[in-house]
Amino acid sequence: MARGQLRENPTRAARGGEGEQCSRKSCRRWAASAGGPASRRSRTSRASPASRTSLTSATSAAAASRQRRADGYAPSVLVAAEAIVSDAACALRASEEPAAPAASLGAIVRRFWPRLRPFLRPAAIVLAASLVTPAIETAAVWLFKTLVDGVLVPRDLRALVPLGLAYLGLTVAGGAVGFVSGYLSTSISERFLLLLRTEVFAHAQRLSVDFLDRRRLGDLLSRLSGDIGSIESFLLSGVIDAAVDLVRVLFFAAALALLDWRLALLSIVVAPAFWLAARALSGRLRDLSREKRRRSGSLSAVAEESLSNAALVRAYGAEDAELRRFQREGEAGVVAALASARLRALFSPLVDLLEMGGTLVVLAAGTWELQQGRLTLGALLIFVTYLGKLYRPVRELGSFYNSAFSAAASAERVLELLDQPQETPSRTYEPLRLSRGVLEFDRVTFRYPGSKAAALDDVSFRLEPEESLALVGPSGSGKSTIVKLLLRFYEPDSGRILLDGRDLREIDPRELRAALAVVLQETLIVHGTVRQNIAYGSEAADDETMRLAARQADVDEFAQALPGGYDCLVGQKGRLLSGGQRQRIAIARAMIRRAPLLLLDEPTASLDAEAARRVMAPLLRLVAGRTTLLVTHDLRLARLAGRILVLEKGRIADAGTHDELVARGGSYARACLGQVGAEPLQGCA
Repeated sequence: MARGQLRENPTRAARGGEGEQCSRKSCRRWAASAGGPASRRSRTSRASPASRTSLTSATSAAAASRQRRADGYAPSVLVAAEAIVSDAACALRASEEPAAPAASLGAIVRRFWPRLRPFLRPAAIVLAASLVTPAIETAAVWLFKTLVDGVLVPRDLRALVPLGLAYLGLTVAGGAVGFVSGYLSTSISERFLLLLRTEVFAHAQRLSVDFLDRRRLGDLLSRLSGDIGSIESFLLSGVIDAAVDLVRVLFFAAALALLDWRLALLSIVVAPAFWLAARALSGRLRDLSREKRRRSGSLSAVAEESLSNAALVRAYGAEDAELRRFQREGEAGVVAALASARLRALFSPLVDLLEMGGTLVVLAAGTWELQQGRLTLGALLIFVTYLGKLYRPVRELGSFYNSAFSAAASAERVLELLDQPQETPSRTYEPLRLSRGVLEFDRVTFRYPGSKAAALDDVSFRLEPEESLALVGPSGSGKSTIVKLLLRFYEPDSGRILLDGRDLREIDPRELRAALAVVLQETLIVHGTVRQNIAYGSEAADDETMRLAARQADVDEFAQALPGGYDCLVGQKGRLLSGGQRQRIAIARAMIRRAPLLLLDEPTASLDAEAARRVMAPLLRLVAGRTTLLVTHDLRLARLAGRILVLEKGRIADAGTHDELVARGGSYARACLGQVGAEPLQGCA
């Protein structure tokens, strides 16, 4: 057996408080000490992507609680209770998301213009098809003049049939054009939405862990859905509609000029008033739209936090408190929406008043023209009809001007997300070629963003191939921080982390993570089948490989009993499975990767004694032949490693084997009896 590999003996049983006691009596402390406050640095750390769903932007107590679960030595029941109270307090004190930085319409259009280019050609086809509609409308109204002057006034019915056929042809042509433009417009809009949402989602996937921890998931989802939809309605479909409205104005204005240029000039004089009315309201409407979108994001965040923590809410009877919180955010959104509606409602009657005034002036002047014999009755009637059709697109252009400022508020929120720096800048890396897999920390110091205290202070150690190393220490000592640095969730402030002598900063994060298999305390399960969860991150693995990993991780024994077997849906976050079953799936997922480096972050902390006993055999199979870094507060598990590092306040306080550390009588020795004799788990003697 390789040096430092976890020792295996399948005949031993984990019995909690039973069995052989540690040879020293000075060992019963660390479990009780973990209830103390976590260091400030743990507030910005990230336990896992799944835990991100319960974070708030301005309160860090929940993050600290999750760090205690990852770093602490507290019994799992006490840690869970502390986390529940902390998360509940977070939920009740959640603050609002800050407003996104303002941006001008020109800046917004320039930022999104490259994304619009692929759609310009199909959009031009839609525009061309849409431009036929005003021509058809103009021709149909002109036929009405012919009907009045050529059929009704002289009472000559001979032209009625041709006119009826002409009306029929125009109606069919209008329907065909409407179908083509409507279908193509929807296709372009949906594809643009998908493209932009995919780009924003891909960008969000590469944002720093610290940024994602500080933002509420519901607000990010609101930007990904509603805000992007508003951008499309302005930049693509809105612009096409505005262009069509502009052509309508030109067509109907030309028709008015053909009928009577004097009346046409009189009617067009009113048009600038529409624009002035829209401009007068646009600034205030933009501010209200910003507030409305921000409140919408907060409402989504509250709903997501509450529903994703349904067990917490029910267990503490917080349904009414969550309902009040949801209602409070909703009421604020209603206030912003009503203020916006008041402005829009003010715009509508103001425009109606302008339109009515213009129509009355034209009617008065047209009646006088009719009396003077310069205008026929049919011409006057269709002039008024054209005038109504002219004012409608003018009104729509004014509404488009206002909606542009509303959409700008959504665009600002999306641009704020796109402007966030990604986890690592785009660059070219040399390919990763592992020769031995030697891992080394060389005087590494690190503090979390916004924290004054160092999470790690001048930490150095070396991990040889196939060696196992356990990291132990009280909550906030920096154990899980080491795992996060290895995964390149963060970069050291000073010092180096080397893999086969190569600085991790010189290795592509994707290649680095492909060389790592990770099993975390909080088991990450997606809503899917057992098969999909085992193969997560290794989708190229075939069914035989997946089943082999499942058998090695003892997943097969319970998967076969599920309805549908490996195709059984496990529910959101795997809530239809037990904790031990979820952890065995996580172990199978790590096995299928065949990565040479293994990171175990509290793999049994969230399990009871029986569940921990059941996962030990597959866990030992996973460790065999791999370089293993184990983070744990369970000293029964830590003693199985070839070496143990004791961390205190971000520094290495002691190092050695279990027997050496106990013999020295330090903090490790004082702690081991506190964990029921620190007796090894089954299969681990």
